[in-house]
Amino acid sequence: MGRLVMARSERLKIIEAIENERGSKLICYITGDRENVNTRIAPDVTTILFRHLEMIKKQPKIDLFLYTRGGDVLTPWRLVHLIREYTSYFSVIVPFRAYSAGTLLCLGADEVLMGKMGELGPIDPSVVNAFNPQDPANPQARMPVNIEDVYSYLALAREKAGLNNEELLAKAFQILSERIHPLALGNVHRNYLLIRSLATKLLHLHLNPPSEEKIINIVDNLTEKLYAHNHMISRREALEEIKLPVFYPNQYLDELIWQLYVEYAREMLLNEPFNPVELLTGQHTEFEVVSGMVESSWGLDSFIFKGVVERKDYSEQGHANVSIIDQGWRTIL
Repeated sequence: MGRLVMARSERLKIIEAIENERGSKLICYITGDRENVNTRIAPDVTTILFRHLEMIKKQPKIDLFLYTRGGDVLTPWRLVHLIREYTSYFSVIVPFRAYSAGTLLCLGADEVLMGKMGELGPIDPSVVNAFNPQDPANPQARMPVNIEDVYSYLALAREKAGLNNEELLAKAFQILSERIHPLALGNVHRNYLLIRSLATKLLHLHLNPPSEEKIINIVDNLTEKLYAHNHMISRREALEEIKLPVFYPNQYLDELIWQLYVEYAREMLLNEPFNPVELLTGQHTEFEVVSGMVESSWGLDSFIFKGVVERKDYSEQGHANVSIIDQGWRTIL
């Protein structure tokens, strides 16, 4: 992990420059989206963030520098409450992607500072449980059911196909339940209510909460009104259409924010697929890959995949067995 420590000195210069410009203390939380070794927002980061907050102590302003494709939708609720134990004014800095659970985290912030490349996303998760349809390509797996896809189907039946009476709508629902187990549909509805409740409660945590009408509009826009789960919300759309508390950084700060993201992307090789076969020397090679980071001026924690790649004697050249033998957060400094 020596290279991590060496690269940290460069990141610290940028972190300190952002803190000076913002008049705040900064914690960086990166979930890696590198192909084959990706991580997501998950409950196991809570104690890691707590370690950094304990070192930082109570501060007038705390910023969270966030890059993520999403993850567990309940974790943002816990993280926002935890951060607010240490500050009365909490902000999220979005250099690039902060999707799904990342967007939920932003909803709990008093302000969301978005760079030119900043993107949020809808907060409608895909639900997977034992009652979901089987994946045709993998009989052992279950296909995710997207919450908004279910509600869009019913809206299509009602609004476009003109099925306005109860009997016809019941028939449309019966067709749906023949394809998707009723208990899976029940789970979809429960998660729909959960997401809306979480989003509403997070917005109420603001130092100056929005009006009830504004909260309803924000939640509706991030669930029912957007086009697809992979719709990317620019900072202009987030500010002008969804009415989130979005702020644009000045040119100097915008450059610092992007530069810090680039440093993390370079350190974690986010733009390069992980191919363990390329690491193979001889018959057996062990590897460690960093796929998540929590960093502040006070310390550094990394999420590390540890594994083994072994050559197949009987296989074609370039083929190998890959085993992950351990994964989890490790304190580096």
